[in-house]
Amino acid sequence: MGLTDLPGELLELILCCDVLGAADIGRVSCTCRRLREACQPRGKVWRERFRLRWPSLLKYYSHTDGVSWLEEYKARHNAGLEAQRIVASFSKRFFSEHVPCDGFSDIETLGCPSHFFEDELMCILNMEGRKGLTWKYYAKKILYFLRQQNILKNLKEYLQRPTDRQSFLEGAVLIDQYCNPLSDICLKSVQAQVDDITDKVRKVLRTRNPRHPSLASKAGEILIPEVELQRQVLIRRTGIPISLSVLYLTIARQLGVKLEPVNFPSHFLLRWCQGKEGSTDIFDYTYIDAFGKGKQLTVKECEYLIGHHVTEEFYGVVTSKEVLQRMVGNLLNLGKRESTDQSYQLLRDSLDLYLAMYPDNVQHLMLQARLYFHLGIWPEKVLDILQHIQALDPSQHGAVGYLVQHTLEHIERRKEEVGPEVKHRSDEKHKEVCFSIGLIMKHKRYGYNCVIYGWDPACMMGHEWIRNMNVHSLPHGPHQPFYNVLVEDGSCRYAAQENLEYNSEPREIPHPDIGRYFSEFTGIHYLANTELEIRYPEDLELTRATVQKIYNSGKE
Repeated sequence: MGLTDLPGELLELILCCDVLGAADIGRVSCTCRRLREACQPRGKVWRERFRLRWPSLLKYYSHTDGVSWLEEYKARHNAGLEAQRIVASFSKRFFSEHVPCDGFSDIETLGCPSHFFEDELMCILNMEGRKGLTWKYYAKKILYFLRQQNILKNLKEYLQRPTDRQSFLEGAVLIDQYCNPLSDICLKSVQAQVDDITDKVRKVLRTRNPRHPSLASKAGEILIPEVELQRQVLIRRTGIPISLSVLYLTIARQLGVKLEPVNFPSHFLLRWCQGKEGSTDIFDYTYIDAFGKGKQLTVKECEYLIGHHVTEEFYGVVTSKEVLQRMVGNLLNLGKRESTDQSYQLLRDSLDLYLAMYPDNVQHLMLQARLYFHLGIWPEKVLDILQHIQALDPSQHGAVGYLVQHTLEHIERRKEEVGPEVKHRSDEKHKEVCFSIGLIMKHKRYGYNCVIYGWDPACMMGHEWIRNMNVHSLPHGPHQPFYNVLVEDGSCRYAAQENLEYNSEPREIPHPDIGRYFSEFTGIHYLANTELEIRYPEDLELTRATVQKIYNSGKE
């Protein structure tokens, strides 16, 4: 009996076997009419082939009838090739600078479904092993950008809705998603957790007070104030007052308790009306401190909470947009506290969010322009922001003019830059350089682990940095090789040669920029990627020889 003589179901079962690839199915379908019919584009065989290759994509197909799985397979395959091409090009294009604001322009004009492109990026990020570090680094940047653009679009749509359709919880989730675009955060899963907490509260109420109205009524139908006083503390979680308040408010409303947010200074609160609904008398309300385990407060106790008197306006209810504004304001303040890459990223994200809500706020536009200027990124966008500020508020011409002048100078300097500086170890001026690119080192004084990604024959920093870092106190001072190193705590440092030593127990350095410079971790050292190797062409062999020497001496 031949393959074509088998019953249809058995034939399909064989063709759906995971050992066969798409090319195999294509060849089989070309042999005869019987097999071509078995492998029809809308049939089970190509659907199974698609599912086996990209299982996470099936969620995008609510109705599978009529779907040409062969065409979907081709489209996803081509999207993967395009994603790989773009990721591979990023290292060469943007190694020496931050990815510019127009660096993602070719991604925004893709001719394929965005979820196909994102799926390929996730495949790159999930590659096993310690190879492909540069691909993973840029795939992560691209995915970060794509998801933030989509989240920002969703936020703007949210803000366009009528106020009564703006869920506090959804707004908070959008803020969280934008600041953590690579995390698996979605409104559906958060709502499911809230529903679970609500169910647990109902179980407690059923035990303690079976007549509690929230057990029988729908949310919003409880009108008797005395009954509302029976509510329980709904949550016992850590967090800042505003985050806990949003969660508390959401659960309370699902239980039928109508709470409202209060933008109280220094400490976000909720309020519940004991008098006539909609009362403007602040003494008709009980105020709730979600951060204080649901403690009920009077007006006077609210003032004790912050240590000073406030006017009646601060006891008023606020909109969902104003709640989000306060959340973003907290993020802005966190971003301003430190001068680290993580803090700068948080500052950039929170400014994006604030300006999505208030696009013409001159103060925050100026802060965004200064931030980009300070980081030395996106000079063309800085000029656009400054032009917008000048149009909104001509009185800012002094600050605007200063930044415009220096931004234009930055653009001109960038145009004058030639190709990358290439450092050959064979040069006489480099003879004192002992260590090489990719070696895992340990700082003798501070004990941190790091990897070398650049070096200079002598300290190239300015006099002020040399003085502040007390370099002259070193035996060889600034007249010795200095190394650019990525440190395990996520920082980048410039260390003197006499302060570094080989790490006898080399391990991976968990630095966010490791893939910008290295393509692979061998288990004992890092391999420079193509762009870094161009700049240090003779370091790779020295690194290998050094590692082998250390290994041999360790065996002895």
